Amino acid sequence: MNRPVGAGLRAHAAGAQDILRTDGPAAARIVVTVVAAWQVALWLGADQPPVFAAVVPLVALRGDPFTALGASLQRVLGVVAGVVIAIVALNLLSPSTGTLALVVTLGLGAGMLLRAGGGLNIQVAASSLLVFASASPDAYALDRLWETVAGAAVTIVLAPLLWPPDPRRTLSALAADCRTHLTRALTATTAALATGPVAAGDNLTLVNAHNDAVHADAARAREAVRAMRFNPVRRRHREAVRELAGGIATADGLTAQLTTLAREVVAFAGRDDLAADLSRAGRHLPGLAAATAEVIEDSLAADGARDIVPALTRARTALTAYAHADSGPVAVVLRRPFQRMLDDLDRGDGPSDGTVRR
Repeated sequence: MNRPVGAGLRAHAAGAQDILRTDGPAAARIVVTVVAAWQVALWLGADQPPVFAAVVPLVALRGDPFTALGASLQRVLGVVAGVVIAIVALNLLSPSTGTLALVVTLGLGAGMLLRAGGGLNIQVAASSLLVFASASPDAYALDRLWETVAGAAVTIVLAPLLWPPDPRRTLSALAADCRTHLTRALTATTAALATGPVAAGDNLTLVNAHNDAVHADAARAREAVRAMRFNPVRRRHREAVRELAGGIATADGLTAQLTTLAREVVAFAGRDDLAADLSRAGRHLPGLAAATAEVIEDSLAADGARDIVPALTRARTALTAYAHADSGPVAVVLRRPFQRMLDDLDRGDGPSDGTVRR
């Protein structure tokens, strides 16, 4: 009994260490920035605890630290607009349920315009509501406004300098994840050709799940690349980040061809009238899929700079061998997604336009 308990404790300890390693720098960044924003507001003459200044880094840094500039700008714009809406409304109208509805409606409407690169800016409506509910809205609005600006300024200055995440490491992990999903989808689809329509349909569902994961990785990669603009500490990694991001973008473009291939397999699998075509495909497709998977792996190398030419040459040789062995319509349909994937990987520029490079 002691052994399972000890193993469980070790697992919990390892999990806690992983969490601390992952989230610890972000938490430390928030603590330091909150304290700095608070102190700066005190130096600027705050006669009450400058809570509003300290709230900015909590909001701006709670997600991706590289978005601190956009989050702070969004918060400042939201506070300014919200305060103005509430003060104007209270000067023209008496407090009532109708006035409250008007203030919140105007705040949400302004939030649709003041996006600051993000989604709906609910900070406008939130600031309007807080000012509206204050016993002395004029003083509240002034304090909230300048303290927020001070907190945003501190956040924008410190966030890129305090334990900034490493986009290269993030992109390397994303590239590895893309590599895994794409190669598994490719090899599973090739194997599904020898099964029945039910198994082939299940494979299509699995391929779609793999593709969704790649899409999510590509979206995160784009965020990491945008973040490099505000990351002076990691400037030396820009070229590596660019290479890795390019590989992930290309990987994202391959998903359309993987879906096409999986759908064709659903259409062909288990058909007795295509037994000879499927037999020939079964001799050539596994080798072609393995060679194509090797190209994908090289294009998503951890350093973002592995030479894909040798693997690409082997894959094209396998594709040509299949074309010489079988020129029937089924073989042509099955080869087309491979041809387009190899063209995309050769160019490294995302989805194919359907043309074939010579």
